[in-house]
Amino acid sequence: MKTIAMIPARMGSQRLTKKNLRLLAGKPLIVHAIEKCRTAGCFDEIWVNSEDAEFGPIADSNGARFYQRPTELGNNVATSEQFVFDFLQHVPCDVMLQVHSIAPLLGSDEVADFTKAFVESDNSVMLACIEDKIEVAYQGKPVNFSFFEKTNSQDLIPTQRITWSITGFRSADYLNAVNVGGIGTYNGKIGFYPVSAISGHVIKTQEDLDVAEALFSVLRK
Repeated sequence: MKTIAMIPARMGSQRLTKKNLRLLAGKPLIVHAIEKCRTAGCFDEIWVNSEDAEFGPIADSNGARFYQRPTELGNNVATSEQFVFDFLQHVPCDVMLQVHSIAPLLGSDEVADFTKAFVESDNSVMLACIEDKIEVAYQGKPVNFSFFEKTNSQDLIPTQRITWSITGFRSADYLNAVNVGGIGTYNGKIGFYPVSAISGHVIKTQEDLDVAEALFSVLRK
């Protein structure tokens, strides 16, 4: 079974300019992601997927391969559904783990554990999530609690907040779903894999990066 890691790295970012190249502890986020996948030791290949050729030499110098997606799949309206489908059409594999560089606090051991759990499961998709045991409402209506009684937080059914820090896809299932007019991202049997709030921290803004920097320095100690 061929298992690969794919690290998406769009150059354009509206909220945090060139965020994949932003430094964390003196090293670009994209490099942290490549090194993490290498250290995990569970991938046959590691790929950086971007519309911008600038990421090619970075991938090559850090032991990864580079796939340059079409330019139109790198703008701010293109979705992961589209660029994952494009990637899987061009890079043969059985299992693909999408590992986001903007979740640098997810450790290499967690990447390895997630990958093992997904490969050994019968899921078509596995989503990383943060399990929150707190009252959650959506559009003014309770999701995991009732307005008619007060329940202790520890007794609540946790909500599952998807982090996208790491996601598992079976290539054939994803491609088949899209080719018949379905959604590859949410096809077949979907599993949920809990990660901590720290591991699931995703960088989208400067504030997110500042938080990651503070946490990273503590975790290194």
